[in-house]
Amino acid sequence: MKIAIVTDSNSGITQEEAKELGIFVVPMPVLIDGEQYFEDLTLSQEQFYEKLKSDAQVSTSQPSAYDVGELWTKILKDYDKIIHIPMSSGLSETCHTLSHLAETDYAGKVYVIDNQRISITMRGSVMDALAMIKDGKNAEEIRDWLMQTKMQSSIYIMVDTLKYLKKGGRLTPAVAMIGTLLKIKPVLQIQGFKLDQYAKVRKLVDAKTTMINAIDNDLKNRFAELRANGKMSIAIAHTENLEEAKIFAAELEERFPDLKIEYINPLSLSVSCHIGPGALACATFIKY
Repeated sequence: MKIAIVTDSNSGITQEEAKELGIFVVPMPVLIDGEQYFEDLTLSQEQFYEKLKSDAQVSTSQPSAYDVGELWTKILKDYDKIIHIPMSSGLSETCHTLSHLAETDYAGKVYVIDNQRISITMRGSVMDALAMIKDGKNAEEIRDWLMQTKMQSSIYIMVDTLKYLKKGGRLTPAVAMIGTLLKIKPVLQIQGFKLDQYAKVRKLVDAKTTMINAIDNDLKNRFAELRANGKMSIAIAHTENLEEAKIFAAELEERFPDLKIEYINPLSLSVSCHIGPGALACATFIKY
């Protein structure tokens, strides 16, 4: 049985990397002042942040179900089944839309995996699926494992500025103003579903300590057995903040010498448009 892996650009996997891996990446649509662009095709990371910082109206959208269906049809000419890993249903309706399409028009051929991942944890799921194919697992076994392990991940994100949370309506203007005056750097979390507040700090060093301690707590409690069995990974993400991300990676390596840092990637544009540049994130997640 020949199985294809499809994901979207929220995974951080570029079109060039997709070709090297032998997978397919659906580019996410980004709307800038009413004009539609496609991540990593007609819009680079650099162009995105340039527009975001210029106070343009920036938002992300769902990929066209028609276009995804056309892609699936094309892929199925050469493959028997498809594992499609989209961004978490807690962050977008994309997963629900594609699940309905798969169940109605591609039943038994396409499995849309709602395993609550985004960015670096989503990339991890793609790599797990590829490893399972290499091990001879069938599509149903891959689907089941990804779904059974969907809550075995955590992401923590330090936001450098409150401007974009305010702009997106996630903070009231008054709260944003007070937070800016107090130089608050919120630490957010994604535990499978939505972007929620985790802590408030004032300094970068405190934000990094908060995130490292949160990862440590997860590894000692929720994921203790998995860690003992060598089944947990760590990854770093950032928004236009690569040099600080590399420093953060070294700090995490020192704190968790038994765990491999899998990736240092730009954070998904679907999250970035809400939090802006300068953010740092870390995640721990199960690996196959």
